[in-house]
Amino acid sequence: MDGRWRADLARWDIPEHILRRAPVSPWGHSPARFAQRTEHALAVPEGPSLARIAEALPAAGSVLDVGAGTGAASLPLAGRLGELVAVDVSAGMLAELTPRAERLGVPVRTVPGRWPDVADRTPVADVAVAAHVVYNVPDLAAFLAELTGHARRRVVLELTEHHPMSWLTPLWRHFHGLPRPARPTAHDLIAVAGALGHEVRHESHAAPLPRYASLDELAESACRRLCLAPDRMGEVAGAAVALGMWPLPRERWFTVWWETV
Repeated sequence: MDGRWRADLARWDIPEHILRRAPVSPWGHSPARFAQRTEHALAVPEGPSLARIAEALPAAGSVLDVGAGTGAASLPLAGRLGELVAVDVSAGMLAELTPRAERLGVPVRTVPGRWPDVADRTPVADVAVAAHVVYNVPDLAAFLAELTGHARRRVVLELTEHHPMSWLTPLWRHFHGLPRPARPTAHDLIAVAGALGHEVRHESHAAPLPRYASLDELAESACRRLCLAPDRMGEVAGAAVALGMWPLPRERWFTVWWETV
């Protein structure tokens, strides 16, 4: 099951001949964009994932947030948190998270690095959460095993139903003649976790925000992801409209969780 997950993820690799022409890395993420999501989560602290974390969290409990970004999945629980342990491979993301945690009065410990490589220097917490991370994880079984081992009470995952780059499929075909895979999906994640022996529960819901606030924002992001020069934004925007991609439908998110006790 885990081998299939790995193979399906590998099919999302960008062919080398396209990657060589990319003006910037198509894989980067903007801390500023993540910070916008966090600010919205702080302003509207609700949703199934937060509820599943909160109901397993004791008073002044601790949360391990793997792939924490700028804190959207954990900081809205500020009033309940005795400690936040934030793991992220990006120092820029952790630099955005730390002052927010301090302003909210949340004691925070940051662990820079990739999970589960840094698991041996990461403390155990009451609840472990990984939001919008697993589609970057080829060795899913090892990732989930260490996450479970670091949670006293519950593991909570949040992810899009389909690969987060799936929305670009019509544009990949239009500009590069390149088909994109249909898997893995949230249902495959649930299957892997179940095969590891967990009693997995899940629920789905609409994403709290649209992926992009404007067509220009979509086109700018698509140029980077498609390895196209920024001066082709107008062409990309026109193609998105012609292909019926604007406005993008709201994504479907899954909350997945299991107990560790």
